[in-house]
Amino acid sequence: MNLEMTKEPREVPSQGERLQKVLARRGIGSRRVCEDLIAQGRVTVDGDQAQLGCRVISGQVLIEVDGVPIRGDDAFVYYLFHKPRQVVSSSRDPHGRKTVLDFFPPDPRVFCVGRLDYDSEGLIIVTNDGEFANQLAHPSQGVEKQYLVELDRDPTPGAISDLRRGVQLDDGITLPAKVSRTSPGVLKITIHEGRNRQIRRMAQALGYSVRRLIRVRIGNLQDRTLRPGDYRELTLEEIHDLSTISSGGQSLGQPPRRALGRARPEPIRTT
Repeated sequence: MNLEMTKEPREVPSQGERLQKVLARRGIGSRRVCEDLIAQGRVTVDGDQAQLGCRVISGQVLIEVDGVPIRGDDAFVYYLFHKPRQVVSSSRDPHGRKTVLDFFPPDPRVFCVGRLDYDSEGLIIVTNDGEFANQLAHPSQGVEKQYLVELDRDPTPGAISDLRRGVQLDDGITLPAKVSRTSPGVLKITIHEGRNRQIRRMAQALGYSVRRLIRVRIGNLQDRTLRPGDYRELTLEEIHDLSTISSGGQSLGQPPRRALGRARPEPIRTT
């Protein structure tokens, strides 16, 4: 008689966190994206194909996506970075241009929360906490971002009024912005949308071009001591503040397990 050996199905633990949540926290993607990866059979736990609903105890199993192990600890890091001009805010660039990650050590692997276009500069958050990043960057959260914008000429009162009311773009009219004139040709603009190159496109639609654009605030987070290319750790208070804003007043979860020490860490000079 020919008896075939069959592999017993992996027992699904009743304790631990759902696998998609662990993957999202590691920066793989949103929970929905991680659920799709699991459903497509691209995730394994200790060598066995994972199933939706699987729970794991972080740090006690080997989790792989497409055969590549992911980090198995909770050492989250949160940085505020001053992106210089002509730096790409992504993990890699097919054209070989410098990226934000070139300013950071290779371990732990980090990524940008949202984007800041190539010719713009200013503040951007860099982390390895995927859940935090997805919550903060999601368009529905409406986290305010403030910019100093130098135009090619002084805007008229009518143009400023148009910016405040909303400007018609090819992907729809923008939401009202907070706008003030700080000096001839320079505006302070606060928006809570995240459209691609939005402020540059708004200016262009009104007949102006942007000479320089600097992001100076994200939510309540700002730091005038950071020079282009510098970064520092966020404080616990800053992390909780951003978490509360992005969750509509509800905390996103427990504070990070990594102690962040000083109330205002010294900037790390990278240039």
